[in-house]
Amino acid sequence: MIGRVRLTGAAIGLFLVLPSVFAATVAGQSTKIPSTLRYGSGLIDIPVAGVLPHRALTMTYSGFWIGDGTDYTTDASGRIIGRAPLGEGWSSDLALALGLYDLLEVGTNIQSLKGADEGGTLWGAFGRLSLLNPSVHGLGLAIGGRYSNGPNFGDGIDYAPNRLGRADRRVRNRLGSSRINTEFSFYAVTSLDVPGVPTRFLPPHDFTFSGGWGTGIFRDGAGLDWYQAGESGGWFAGAAWHLRVARGKMVTLMTEYNGFDWNVGTQVDLGGVRLGVHALGRNYDQDMSVYRSSKIGLLASVAICGRRLCRASLRERPPSPAVVLPAPPPDTVVVVRPEESSPARGTPSTLCLATGEAVEIFRTEGGDTLVGPSRVSIDDLRPALAFAGTYAEGTAWLGESISFDERSFDPEGATLELRCEAIRRVGEYLTVPLFVMRDAEEPWERVYVPVRPGEWQAYRAGF
Repeated sequence: MIGRVRLTGAAIGLFLVLPSVFAATVAGQSTKIPSTLRYGSGLIDIPVAGVLPHRALTMTYSGFWIGDGTDYTTDASGRIIGRAPLGEGWSSDLALALGLYDLLEVGTNIQSLKGADEGGTLWGAFGRLSLLNPSVHGLGLAIGGRYSNGPNFGDGIDYAPNRLGRADRRVRNRLGSSRINTEFSFYAVTSLDVPGVPTRFLPPHDFTFSGGWGTGIFRDGAGLDWYQAGESGGWFAGAAWHLRVARGKMVTLMTEYNGFDWNVGTQVDLGGVRLGVHALGRNYDQDMSVYRSSKIGLLASVAICGRRLCRASLRERPPSPAVVLPAPPPDTVVVVRPEESSPARGTPSTLCLATGEAVEIFRTEGGDTLVGPSRVSIDDLRPALAFAGTYAEGTAWLGESISFDERSFDPEGATLELRCEAIRRVGEYLTVPLFVMRDAEEPWERVYVPVRPGEWQAYRAGF
């Protein structure tokens, strides 16, 4: 009963501090990595090398259903002595996580809301420091830790927390001559962010591969047949496939091994509101115990960035630079056929490039673009020739929100043409330059992104 639940001072402090630190306005941010069951961002139950963006906050409720059946009973040494009925029920968790400076993620959780006769309230805290961010470099490295208090049944015995987050009289700090040290768990993890292969049959996508080693809940429990099926030595690994199905919306398919269990699942991110379904313990083909059995889990999470929900997006990758051909060497011989000696006809026009400079072109009635004194079709020169400048065409973020000058900007309307003399450069976003109207004043209401030569996308500041 909630009235019987008494949180420790540390748990209350963490739950109060996180929202107050977060309360300040932050720029629009995007997220990709899902919410774990009870430890902030990650896959299903394992961490990744990345962290939440600065001052991004996630609130997650998760749980799994325990079917009605029987489970092992053990003695003080952890040896199986029989079986007893195991009542069915819903086991749930609540977690808060906060990102700081794109380097650190901290949080707290409540793993069990129980009365004193049922082990009391279990609470925890966690943190992760990103030494190398995979969202920037592709390869990431992080170190972190997880803490959870053990249950208290009022009998003077020191009980240890377990990987399911449930109060259990069988899991003690000392079982015979062995110890289970699961209150503090430390780990190191590396992640690899791999772009997907562009194809017309699939939406934009990429992959995350993670692996690491940890202590505590990642490895302790060896030798207890009812607790684990094998010994991993603390090693864990997982993979995720992220598919962007719409602007700010993503589906992630995941599989992982957390040192004990093989879990699979999917999480749908509807622009900051996340819903997940997980099949836990798929490596167990029979129900030997609550730890060595298959379970179905559900998750609901909200990711907040400033005063709005976070947008889900793939890792930003700068577009390929334009190829600029050098002038032909002096000994180059140019052969011109008589019928091509006269330049093709076309209507003169100008294109405003991402460099802020205008280039003269000619457009024919058939829609061809002609360049140079001989007015050669640009289609005949590609891909060897490209206009100077860096453009947003082909990037994963085109059409989604961008961050600039500590503010969020959303795409507005269709693309348009701009004259170079009417705009000026004020910055860049992931190597693509940003422009405003020459007479615009700060704070900018709109910025303009060069999509391709002569074609621009307006972005309006969010409110």
